[in-house]
Amino acid sequence: MCGRVALHDDKQFLEEVIKTIRTVERNLTLQPSYNIAPSQPIATLTSNKVYQYTRFGLIPHWAKDTKFQPINARAETLAQKPTFKTPFRSNRCIIPVNGFYEWKKEGDHKIPYWIYPTQSNYFALAGICDTWHDPSTDKDIISSAIITTTPNDMMKPIHDRMPVILEPKDWHLWLDADIHESEVLTPLLKPFSDKAMQAYEVSKFVNSPANNTAQCIEPRSNALF
Repeated sequence: MCGRVALHDDKQFLEEVIKTIRTVERNLTLQPSYNIAPSQPIATLTSNKVYQYTRFGLIPHWAKDTKFQPINARAETLAQKPTFKTPFRSNRCIIPVNGFYEWKKEGDHKIPYWIYPTQSNYFALAGICDTWHDPSTDKDIISSAIITTTPNDMMKPIHDRMPVILEPKDWHLWLDADIHESEVLTPLLKPFSDKAMQAYEVSKFVNSPANNTAQCIEPRSNALF
């Protein structure tokens, strides 16, 4: 599961976007956040090459209300699940983060960890988007979910899932709305190299979404995975 992320600096990501995607419409000015939780705005590069905020938690276009908002979609069942198969075919996105949090079960407790890249300052997470029309406001809500896969060796001691992290060379393919074939897209949905990421324990300060400062990512100990 990947339910909390942070993005406080998108400069390096956007520099790579300009090199890789080239033509991008920017519809947001980043509001730095160290603790993005479900239902909150999350920076997203959508398949129509627009960099914008979406709502974290996918609301299917066919939903009658907003009660069902999955934040994650399993890579193994994307092409079959009714909630995910249409966005997977034609409405994929990239969600940049400086890192993400995961909670490790230790007895009756859950210990939060900060997972971050070692070869840049961001991860480009694979996601899917959908647009739901809110009849109460007559406005459209664009929402998103993060795709997860099996863990790499670094993540295994912490959790049994991890987000799909895309390399820049695969961004064009992932965002190409004209490509619908799962056999072309599924090979991208693999665990990221464990040599390109690191983790350390943080305090339970991050447990509350109301806490949104750099204190969230301060290490609690020197123990690293």
